[in-house]
Formats: sequence, C-alpha cells, structure tokens
Amino acid sequence: MEPQDVALVERAKQGDVRAFERLAARYKDRIFGYLCRMCGDASEAEDLCQEVFVRAFVSVRRFRGAATFQTWLYRIATNMAVDALRKRRRSEGVPLSLDEPMAAGEGEVEREIADDETPHETVEVRELQAEVARAIQSLSDKLRPVVIMFDIQGLTYEEIAEALGCPLGTVKSRLFNARMQLRARLAQYIKQGRLEASRQEGSGESR
Repeated sequence: MEPQDVALVERAKQGDVRAFERLAARYKDRIFGYLCRMCGDASEAEDLCQEVFVRAFVSVRRFRGAATFQTWLYRIATNMAVDALRKRRRSEGVPLSLDEPMAAGEGEVEREIADDETPHETVEVRELQAEVARAIQSLSDKLRPVVIMFDIQGLTYEEIAEALGCPLGTVKSRLFNARMQLRARLAQYIKQGRLEASRQEGSGESR
C-alpha cells in the first residue's frame, strides 16, 4: 500500500474525517470510471460511487490492510455494482443508458468531435463506442470487472486478484475468456478495420 495511504488510513480509523476525505479525493475518479463501465450509466455510477465511499468510511475501522486501500475500494465497488445490476435485471423496462459520457481510466470523457473528423466519421466513432459499451455490458458479472480493471484501468493481475478475492490464475482465465467474447462480439468491426488497412496499403496511401 502507498506510504501516504497507510498514514491516512490509520488516521481515518481513528475517526479523522479529513484523512478519509483525502483518500476519497485520491481514488474517487478511478472508482467512478470503473462504475461507469460496470453499469453503463453515468448517473447510476455517480450514485453508486457516493455509496461506495460512505460504506468505506463506515467500515474503515475494520480495514486490516491485507489488501491495498485501492483494491479494497474496488472490491466494495464491484459488489455494489453487481448488486445494482441484478436489481436492474429483475425490474421491468429499465434500459441501459449508452448515451452518457464514456468512462475513462481516471473518470469520464465527453464524446467530443475532433476538428478533423467529418460528420460521417463522427457517427461511425459513436456507433463503435456504443457497440463496445454493449459488448462490455454483455459480459457476465464475473468477466466484466476483470476486463475493465485490466484493459481499461490498468490494474495488475495481482491487484485484481486482491480486489475480487480470487486466485491469480482465475483472474488470467477470466480475462482471456472476456477478451475472446469481446472479440467475437466485435468481429465485424475488427474485420472492417483490417480491410480498410489493407485497402490503404494496396493503394499506397500514407497513414
């Protein structure tokens, strides 16, 4: 665990609210970004993110340091996101919101239009972003957290294993399966990209 985290956690365990606020400020963007990807809805992710830190604050005295504070937060966030998704599935007529800002590693980014993009290219990019979001949402509750943590947020295998409370081999297996399912779901986009690259090479166009 980061040396600064250790000191802040110890102070928070003694009831120092400001110490916990500093911890929350350090990790809230990452946790929010993770929840955006897990839920596919920025508004719901924001509510869950607040609940994650409320729960962490209430439980911080029981934090023993077996994992890092960051992976402990990811574990809380994963459990809360999975519970929220299960409740959503049981309810009727609750669509996933794919028009919200896409989550990034440190929070979220708006779908801004680059100056050199044509309207047609912009539509294609948005369609691809939406399809990627759908593909991630189609993964099971066991596979989705692993691919988001590793491929999007840059956590290590070890950190993910700590966050999910499972063996390292399980993390690697789930990541492999998640990638294979995403590849199958996005196969037509991957194929189109290859065809386009092939046409450019054949015509001698520069990249």
